[in-house]
Amino acid sequence: MTARDIVLAEPRGFCAGVDRAIEIVERALEKFGAPIYVRHEIVHNTHVVGELKAKGAIFIEELADVPPGATLVFSAHGVSKAVQNEAKARGFRIFDATCPLVTKVHVEVAKLAREGYEFIMIGHKGHPEVEGTMGQLSEGIHLVEDVADVARVQPAQTERLAVVTQTTLSVDDAAAITAAVRERFPGIRQPKQQDICYATQNRQDAVKQLSGQVDVVIVVGSPTSSNSNRLRDLAVKLGTPAYMVDDASELQPAWFEGRQSVGLTAGASAPEVLVQQVIERLRLLGAVAVRKMDGIEETIKFPLPKGLKLGDAAAVSTPASTTPASA
Repeated sequence: MTARDIVLAEPRGFCAGVDRAIEIVERALEKFGAPIYVRHEIVHNTHVVGELKAKGAIFIEELADVPPGATLVFSAHGVSKAVQNEAKARGFRIFDATCPLVTKVHVEVAKLAREGYEFIMIGHKGHPEVEGTMGQLSEGIHLVEDVADVARVQPAQTERLAVVTQTTLSVDDAAAITAAVRERFPGIRQPKQQDICYATQNRQDAVKQLSGQVDVVIVVGSPTSSNSNRLRDLAVKLGTPAYMVDDASELQPAWFEGRQSVGLTAGASAPEVLVQQVIERLRLLGAVAVRKMDGIEETIKFPLPKGLKLGDAAAVSTPASTTPASA
């Protein structure tokens, strides 16, 4: 290996929504004891999910797999109205770990739907966040994944039409699709603030800066993590070879042959301990210097749901939906 320098992107790794979601599961385990059931992976990271499983969390996709009276946590990606209603009907104690920035999109969809709006949603088919947002309505919300889809979408009416976006998309790709939507539907209503979350934006901006300083980029993140995949894609698009790894064991020495510097970042659901393990592995392969890139310091913190905050007196004794306030 010839790469000697490691440049760390700033910011990288956990965002406030991920921190909050993990803490909700951990607090629920402390307060109510194992098992705690979690609908879908709490965040898309193999190591985080594995650690929570070891503590007593059980991850499920179907609510039929949750026993009556159990404690249930909705993942950070959000869930549909149908899932919310079924969970309440089954009598679970519910804590909603949906990222408040995703909840903001849900609230906007519900509000505008009451005013007669249809929606075009920009996102990836099958992603749980997209399923949760589209599932806020029984009809009138249409998914587009790329510019070509925009020409094919057929809303029932265009007088009241709004656009919403998956929060973890490529900022540049979403902008291109949004431009195509505006061109076809000039009167479409856009969010007052973009739906793509601050953490996704910040990590992509950091990779744009990082890519011009290094010979290869390593992204720490799991294959199911949308925002981690977008970081790798962005570096490649900018002309820098880039690879995504779940952990240090997946690094391949051949990636660094003939390259002087390595850029290192992590998706919003990847813990910092995995970044440090990658650094140690790169040191064993010959890296000798580590420096941090200048970047934005993130200070946002989202509150925990009622019933899990420190000082909350008693366990929640009746089924309760604890949807967070929008941010």
